[in-house]
Amino acid sequence: MLTRRVTDWDDAYANGIHIAGGERWPQLWADAATAFRERMAGRSRLDLAYGERPRNRLDLFLPAARPAGLVVFVHGGYWRALDRSYFSHLAEGAVESGHAVAVPSYTLCPGTRIAGITEEIGKAIAFAAAEVAGPIRLAGHSAGGHLAARMISATSPLPEAVRSRVVNTMSISGLHDLRPVMRTAMNDVLRIDATEALSESPALLEPMTGARIVCWVGGAERSEFIRQSALLANVWTGLSAETAFVSEPDRNHFTILDGLADARHALTRALLTA
Repeated sequence: MLTRRVTDWDDAYANGIHIAGGERWPQLWADAATAFRERMAGRSRLDLAYGERPRNRLDLFLPAARPAGLVVFVHGGYWRALDRSYFSHLAEGAVESGHAVAVPSYTLCPGTRIAGITEEIGKAIAFAAAEVAGPIRLAGHSAGGHLAARMISATSPLPEAVRSRVVNTMSISGLHDLRPVMRTAMNDVLRIDATEALSESPALLEPMTGARIVCWVGGAERSEFIRQSALLANVWTGLSAETAFVSEPDRNHFTILDGLADARHALTRALLTA
C-alpha cells in the first residue's frame, strides 16, 4: 500500500492548529511550571550557569533524600522558541521517584545553528552530571527529543566519563531526520543545510556503544512525528542499540508530556527503568 506523498511540509509539522484548543499552549505549561517551582522552593537550585552565553542556564530540582541519579529534560520549540521556565513541572514525576532533574535552556536559532545547540546541551548535561552522582537518564520533547538522541549518538559531544553514565534516553515526539524540516518555512530561521542534516540527524548517525532509547509519541499526533519516532527506533535497532517505539493512544503533541509530571505514569516509569 502506497503512502501518500507529502506536498505541504509546513502543515506536516504544524501542531497547534490541528489540536482542539491548541492555542492554550504553551501558557498551560508556563502556569504549571510556575506553580511547581513555588512548591519546590526549598529543593531547587535555579539559574545555574553551565556556559558563557546568556541562555546557558539550567534549573536543578532535588528529591527529598539523596538523589538516586540524574534526569535531564531538554525542551522543544523547533530549536527557535521557548525556554526551561515552561517545563519545570515535568520534573515532578522523576523528583518524586527520588531523582534529581536538570532542565536547561539553550541558545535559539538563528542565534546559533542546530549543531551549536547540540554542543550547548552537551555542556549542560556535563555540568549537571558534576553536580549529581549516579546514573543519568535523558529525556527531550520534539526538538528536545532530537537533542536527547544526539547525546547518545557516536558523535555525541558528551565527555566519555559522562557518556558511560547514561543508562536510558527518552525521545518524546522527537525529530530524528532533519532533511524534511529543510523543506519547511522554519528553515529560513534554522538554516539547516545538507551537510548539517547529515551530521545532526540521529537517524543518519550510528548510536554510541550501549545506547538505549525509547521513542515515545502520541497516537493522535501528526503522522510525521509518528513516522520520525518509528524511524529512529527501527534504524538504531539495526545498529545494535536497544530501542523501543511506543505510541500512547489519544495523546497529541502537547498532552504527550503530561505523563512526566506523574511518578506513576507509564512514561515516567519507562524513563526511570534501566
